[in-house]
Amino acid sequence: MSDGTISSGWDVLDASHEALRTAVRSVPDDGWHLPTPCERWTVAQVLQHAVGDQIGFAAALTGEPGPDFNPFEPSGDLAGADPTAFLEDALARAAKAWAGVDRDAAEVPTPVPPHSMSPWSGSAACGLDAAVHAWDLTAATGRPSPLPPELARPLLKVAQEIVEPLRAYGAYAAALPVTPTDDDTAILLRYLGRDPHWSAS
Repeated sequence: MSDGTISSGWDVLDASHEALRTAVRSVPDDGWHLPTPCERWTVAQVLQHAVGDQIGFAAALTGEPGPDFNPFEPSGDLAGADPTAFLEDALARAAKAWAGVDRDAAEVPTPVPPHSMSPWSGSAACGLDAAVHAWDLTAATGRPSPLPPELARPLLKVAQEIVEPLRAYGAYAAALPVTPTDDDTAILLRYLGRDPHWSAS
């Protein structure tokens, strides 16, 4: 964890938040307009979407207001905002919300189908959203992947719980075939409809 950041207490979620934090901090000043693996979205739009989703997960748990913009129609205009501060506010809201979850609860509310999940699965689903967009940002900017195989393994488990219904809404592309040389990270990315070797060039 970075200094001064809030821990949710859920290992997969905290690691995913750190991956997204690292990815955003690595975007160069002139990199916010670059294309990403998310078709038709720039780096700035992916950031906005990821921020909105983290706020959405927090709001589902706390009943507080969700994002004040549509995460699925991000403008790409950061309007002079500090991207790191923009992200940190959302990550803090999500981490605080998940830190307050009863680990023995049968289910907790989530903003994604089936809209209620076990506490572990819900926290991991929140992490999946952060982690995959962290990868999108690093792929777009030519940075090393922030998604190690040891994090990809539990993320694939929760992805297999939630992704199929979301494909119908266009949230994820069709899964890509796995190749013999794929590691756990590549297998996760292909399941999410992403080419592990994607580049803007």
